[in-house]
Amino acid sequence: MTDATVARVGLLRSAWASPILLLILTTLIWAGHSVVGRLSVGQIGPMTLTTMRWAVALVPILIAARTSLRRDWPLLRARWPYVAAMGALGYTVFNALFYLAAHKTSALNLSIIQGALPALVLIGARAFLGVRFTGLQAVGAAITMAGVAAIAAQGDPARLMALAFNQGDVLMVVATVLYAGYTVGLRERPAVSGVSMLAGMAVAALVTSVPLMLWEIASGGFVWPTARGLMVLVYVALGPAFASQIFYIRGVELIGPGRAGVFVNLVPVFGAIMAVVLLGEPFAPYHVVALVLVVGGIAIAQTGAGRVFDRGAVRALFNRSRV
Repeated sequence: MTDATVARVGLLRSAWASPILLLILTTLIWAGHSVVGRLSVGQIGPMTLTTMRWAVALVPILIAARTSLRRDWPLLRARWPYVAAMGALGYTVFNALFYLAAHKTSALNLSIIQGALPALVLIGARAFLGVRFTGLQAVGAAITMAGVAAIAAQGDPARLMALAFNQGDVLMVVATVLYAGYTVGLRERPAVSGVSMLAGMAVAALVTSVPLMLWEIASGGFVWPTARGLMVLVYVALGPAFASQIFYIRGVELIGPGRAGVFVNLVPVFGAIMAVVLLGEPFAPYHVVALVLVVGGIAIAQTGAGRVFDRGAVRALFNRSRV
């Protein structure tokens, strides 16, 4: 190998061994998802984007998982109904609602609302798994939910009282609640590697999303992808659906789920910055309030996390295959 090749290989190895770099790249990719969701409007249909992202992403995912799949396939096959249900809920339904919401609300709102996910997982784990949490965690979850309410009401309490919400914000809240349910459900995942689980759920996502694309075509909502639409497709397939998954799994492997999970706090922050800088979206005072509440609530909840809770269902949040 030439000196330049050796230097490049060394650089790649150093990057692969750096959890901070990998996890920051992961959160940047996740944050960028909200921006490209908005950029997809009028460029590619939401259901078409949902289906095609998995059709494209499956190629590198299966290549990356080929070794582990040979070992894990018997366990995945034995739990195939579960894997299929999780892929449909976490990958198909979430993304379909996400792209629909992107047609009706801002990338800024999409980013901040998604920031409520850890608090929703906390609530879901308590409600469905009986996992105990501390008073400080409960306070953090309540503060985060107040941030989501500020977004939904657009800073106007009268809108909250009248339930006069933006349809896109409501869709994004529903999507985030469902994704929280998917995350809690990952506690029951089979004992396979993260890459194998990703591959199994990606196959399920492709199969279950095809009817949505066919419905979009039959209903007259199909949009033939433009050049920008194709660029969006490449980003969501190779970024959120593939690269960020691999980076996150590696980051968790290097420093553990608890420390890696702290980086999730950066997603609404990066997303808000990208929405304002790249899309020129207005940053209203209520956005500031909502962002502070969401990120602050997550920080408080994590500060109050106890050993019992960390060993419980929400550990799945930090071991999950994120979209």
